[in-house]
Amino acid sequence: MKLIVDAQLPVKLCEILEQIGLESIHVDNLPKGDETPDVEITEYADLENLIVVTKDFDFYHSNMTLGKPKKLFLITTGNLKNSLSSARCEAKRVRTTRIETDSS
Repeated sequence: MKLIVDAQLPVKLCEILEQIGLESIHVDNLPKGDETPDVEITEYADLENLIVVTKDFDFYHSNMTLGKPKKLFLITTGNLKNSLSSARCEAKRVRTTRIETDSS
């Protein structure tokens, strides 16, 4: 399982995911970095068979209406700041909703 972490989530999250055995890259590593449009992130994720990890509901709406990105992991955190503390994703404070669409 390979993941791409959206710009609204901290780069530190990639390190945490790697520690638990999940290969991941952050949008900051793309040529346009955090200025990469959602449509380009989606195209890249689908081309490379990556799961988009985000808290951006625009990806959710695109997934539900267009089936893009093909694979999505939506994180809802309430009113947490985008900091290391939010990257730790304490189970008591974070709800996750997994939405995965099969390409076949």
